[in-house]
Amino acid sequence: MGIEFRDVGKTYPDGTVAVTGFSCSIPSHRTLALVGTSGSGKTTLMRMVNRMVEPTTGTVLIDDRDVHELEKVALRRSIGYVPQAGGLLPHRRVVDNVATVPVLTGTTRRAARTAALQLLELVGLDPALGKRYPAQLSGGQQQRVAVARALAADPNVLLMDEPFGAVDPIVRRDLQDQLVQLQAELGKTIVLVTHDIDEAFKLGDQVVILRTGGIVAQTGTPQEILAAPADDFVRDFVGIGRAERSLQTVDVDGRNIVVDGSGRPVGVLT
Repeated sequence: MGIEFRDVGKTYPDGTVAVTGFSCSIPSHRTLALVGTSGSGKTTLMRMVNRMVEPTTGTVLIDDRDVHELEKVALRRSIGYVPQAGGLLPHRRVVDNVATVPVLTGTTRRAARTAALQLLELVGLDPALGKRYPAQLSGGQQQRVAVARALAADPNVLLMDEPFGAVDPIVRRDLQDQLVQLQAELGKTIVLVTHDIDEAFKLGDQVVILRTGGIVAQTGTPQEILAAPADDFVRDFVGIGRAERSLQTVDVDGRNIVVDGSGRPVGVLT
């Protein structure tokens, strides 16, 4: 399913402008990364897709259907959602957290639990963890469970609100790799919100860099943005001047070693 934002804006009752005239199309099976600092409107935009936020102006469409015309509960159950802190129900076992939406939509509890255990394995967890409660899992494991729960109803659209922001850098990298693998296998249409430009570049097929107030600074593929930043704001945001962005190769015993601007090795050129 493709998603389209048509000139959407959001102004809150106190006069705060969160988003201004935002337009963007996300083809089916692609990942859009919305990236920006706090107050840039990225989460507001993502929540317009499942009507957690209603735009003041403009239209959001899924497969050319205005989401405003769709019933809220049915819409939300048809869209996978991964919040920043996982949002797991603490009083329910992991397997029942994952099975929540399928059970609500009519799948038998037995069938939903069986499918949930398979999803735990898909996201890199031992199905035996299904018997535990969320508090008995690490932060990284909880986020994997949150991803499994979002996938449980086999949605075409997946919304991810800074899903890996609450875990340490090593676990975060592992979860990012897992998402890349899952997307290659499942081909969902994903809207990802992040404040981390490196995460946006790693996970997004298309990246939108937002200024405060939901104003688009630049849209493009990671390659396009790095090759031609639109202005100084974008250059600073993506860190064009950082040592790790400036790569070159050096010959070491006949091998081409890639080093950054500080001379630190980052890989081998093959």
